[in-house]
Amino acid sequence: MSLIRDLADQIVAAHRAADLAITIPTFTLATPPPKIDNEHASDHYELAGTLAAIEMGFIESDASVLGKAWSRMVHQDGGFDPYKWPKRPEHFDLLPWTRNMNPKAFAECPKRLGLYGVMPDSDWVKRMVDAELPTVQLRFKSEDKSKIKKQIAQAVSAVEGSKTLLFINDYWQEAIAAGAYGVHLGQEDMETANLEAIRNAGLRLGLSTHGYAEMVYADRFCPSYIAMGAVFPTPIKQMPTAPQGLGRIYQYAKLMSHYPLVAIGGIDETSIHAVAQSGVGSVALIRAITNAKDPKAAVKHLQELMRT
Repeated sequence: MSLIRDLADQIVAAHRAADLAITIPTFTLATPPPKIDNEHASDHYELAGTLAAIEMGFIESDASVLGKAWSRMVHQDGGFDPYKWPKRPEHFDLLPWTRNMNPKAFAECPKRLGLYGVMPDSDWVKRMVDAELPTVQLRFKSEDKSKIKKQIAQAVSAVEGSKTLLFINDYWQEAIAAGAYGVHLGQEDMETANLEAIRNAGLRLGLSTHGYAEMVYADRFCPSYIAMGAVFPTPIKQMPTAPQGLGRIYQYAKLMSHYPLVAIGGIDETSIHAVAQSGVGSVALIRAITNAKDPKAAVKHLQELMRT
């Protein structure tokens, strides 16, 4: 174990200042620390990578994926170098084919979706079309199916004849019926949604991810784009993981660069430029637009910040 401990310490020390580590929660008997699977690990590099990831605050599933990636990187690159970080698709055993070679890939969308507004209703979607926002998502929450259908139909109508691309959050059946451009699903929705029906209808599919394990899982479905976050703390939605921070988003963007990427979560005018510099082609915002005194002017200003 001393060798594994030493290798893990080297990894942590090498990346301590890279904004990859986040505060580790206090462990108790009720919330014990993540486990390291030392029975099925391929070698000590995998164990060291897993241990280092846990000490850097990665959740158990992400630490496990990172451990395997460290092992592959060491063997593929010809030796252990603690200053490297797994960032190539082959390190994570991602699909070896391109979208064009995958018959089950979802329809393509632009590589750079630009400023991406997540709006609460169709009226806001219409305002974003008027503001010439390149991409908008309708995230309308209701238990009333008639209201849901009406909102989606109105949103689809609002973007007709414009350059704004519309994604519908969650309600994939209604999105298909209304002829929307695309659907956005969370990880939990992937288990219940009929992905085959979405694909056959020609809708684009965006998937939410919150770390390495979910990105690797999402890659199996070859979606149209992958959303990554939450980058910063956000009160809008309870996230399954702690805020990822800029350091992790920069690494995620390198790994998944073969996809259109959307960064989301707690981003505002003070951070949008730094996020955009990660290599993502899109940044999603909610409050920075909806809480603005002049949303149309805010859209223009935020787009300028993304470019500078």
